[in-house]
Amino acid sequence: MSKHVNIFNIEMNNMTMEEFLMNFKQGFLVTPNVDHLMMLQKNNEFYEAYKSADYITADSQIVYWATRFLGNGVKEKLSGSDIFPAYCQYHKDDSDVRIFLLGAMPGIAQLAAERINYRIGRNIVVGTHSPSMNFVNDLGECDAVIDIINDSGANVLVVGLGAPKQEIWIMRHRQKLVNINTFMALGATLDFEAGTLSRAPGWVSQCGLEWLYRLTREPGRLWKRYLVRDVGFFMLLFKQKLGFYKSPF
Repeated sequence: MSKHVNIFNIEMNNMTMEEFLMNFKQGFLVTPNVDHLMMLQKNNEFYEAYKSADYITADSQIVYWATRFLGNGVKEKLSGSDIFPAYCQYHKDDSDVRIFLLGAMPGIAQLAAERINYRIGRNIVVGTHSPSMNFVNDLGECDAVIDIINDSGANVLVVGLGAPKQEIWIMRHRQKLVNINTFMALGATLDFEAGTLSRAPGWVSQCGLEWLYRLTREPGRLWKRYLVRDVGFFMLLFKQKLGFYKSPF
């Protein structure tokens, strides 16, 4: 079986959760869903961030099914919100794993850290920071955030800023984060860990309806994503199946 599965010119890792946790010692993880794959068709810097990633896993059941439709499906859906708690549990007794949480609204990352540390039974999360909304465009604030992370003692950075902001920020600044060897771009995972945003029930996710669950809870923020930006996904999928898909970059 192939170690990678290609969808829209993105090479996804073909692993089970167990295989992923055993192999993910360091590197840059991204977890594409349908929306990411559509944004990658138009945003060159986002595409370059994906190309710089070391691990790419299917974040949604629809992407999992899409790879199966193309004929060489990934073994398992590995969403960021499943990977992160599994990663923390896997390394609960490894004091060499020290995590920093960057992102979310003020107070949420800290709440997530407290809940994670209580669940794991040690301070696996050693620092948090919730930056301003537009900090990625403020070089001074970026430098200050980098200093906070570098001074924290962390060697794992989880960034929850939403795509494509989080992936591009990691790509731009990872060389300055001198103590970090593991990067994860995980979107709403910090909110899930804090308990401020509820995940879809397991059966909803398995049915490929997690997008609908989230849309009903955040319609003002998500309607354009799901009902406008992502509707061309299946056309691109058929193009790749028939051999007509071409990467835009």
